[in-house]
Amino acid sequence: MPVDDDELTFYTTEEVAEILRTTPRNITAWIREGKLHAVKVGKFYRISEKDLKEFLRK
Repeated sequence: MPVDDDELTFYTTEEVAEILRTTPRNITAWIREGKLHAVKVGKFYRISEKDLKEFLRK
């Protein structure tokens, strides 16, 4: 099964905050509220490009 490139690109909360012109704290809050899907790697969140695009469509 082929893997989409959007599923292989991951962003930090800081990078997503910069893209969306908000703060990393807001990104973390949206993740905890279930508004933005992310995976936790160690103690840090990573957001896939696919999940970011889906969030922006809402």
